[in-house]
Amino acid sequence: MNSIPWASTSLWGNEERYVVDALRSTWVSGGKYVEQFEEAFSAFVGTPHVVSTANGTAALHLAYVALGIGHGDEIIVPGFAFMAAANVALLVGAKPVFAEVDPKTWCMTATTAAACVTPRTRAIVPVHTYGNVCDMHDINSLGREAGVIVIEDAAEAIGSRYKGQHAGTVAPVGVFSFHATKTITTGEGGAVVTGDSDLAARLRLFRSHGVAAKRYWHEVAGHNFRLTNLQAAIGCGQLEHIEQIVFERKRVYDTYRGLLADAKGLMLQEMTVGVEPVVWAVALKLDPAAFPQGRDAVMEQMFAKGIETRPGFYPASALHHIYGPQVLPICDEVGGATLVLPSSPAITATEIEYVCETLGALAC
Repeated sequence: MNSIPWASTSLWGNEERYVVDALRSTWVSGGKYVEQFEEAFSAFVGTPHVVSTANGTAALHLAYVALGIGHGDEIIVPGFAFMAAANVALLVGAKPVFAEVDPKTWCMTATTAAACVTPRTRAIVPVHTYGNVCDMHDINSLGREAGVIVIEDAAEAIGSRYKGQHAGTVAPVGVFSFHATKTITTGEGGAVVTGDSDLAARLRLFRSHGVAAKRYWHEVAGHNFRLTNLQAAIGCGQLEHIEQIVFERKRVYDTYRGLLADAKGLMLQEMTVGVEPVVWAVALKLDPAAFPQGRDAVMEQMFAKGIETRPGFYPASALHHIYGPQVLPICDEVGGATLVLPSSPAITATEIEYVCETLGALAC
């Protein structure tokens, strides 16, 4: 077999034509494709306000700044997830407080988040890891009871639905990533979405140096979080084929699930009740009894067979040099045993079968 990459960027139609059009227009920073992309993404996820950004981490940063989160505040985040929400909290002077995750869904729950609430809590940031969606009904209820904002990190869950509603639109604020490996891409790129008109106006103000109607006049000390016209042009081409992209993502996940359902020593991520997932990355947990060599050794063995895999995210407790000591036994277990399989929408059924056969052969 030729090498099977963990992920690859797929182009579906007009991306190149739109980028060339943007270049020839000389509008390479702002321009028409930014507005078109925001409108198209708004229509797709069904929320009135989409504020595009340079990347998903910038979207989190913009949301925190616009909401006034800063020094002395605490933000509750999961202890197992990609750590952008926690890192940006530190950058604005806030403290990330880490909640345990469910051992089967690998997502924060209202119960684990509630244990972290203090008088200093300003926000709860559930992360929809790998395309699963946290139980947003209970987490939103917790946010209302505690009097804090809930910000959905839906960077990995574009297209996933929770009880019929798009991930990222269930809470008052949601953020997305359009990184090269994500469900749709603009190369980098991100967005903040909300149904709150006043907040949307504040997001746009902080996104562009705090300048509003009067050129070069700063209403607030803003930043430059803007998406470029070139990036947005790629996104417009991607969104024209979003239904096909979602179909292929589901095909990949369903194929893996069928082949691995009864596999020895493997536990696929369990989806939260009420979730229709569009899985960004197919991940599973290795049973150490079946794979005594350990996850990292399995990755090396897979690579030797031409298959690129990835580890699970490092839990906050492993990053004590940044976050200090943390006691998160479930996050530790999940993070240390999780293996992420090749999940590109371009991967073929034959390649998926080879991945599954190769992995199965490594078990004792």
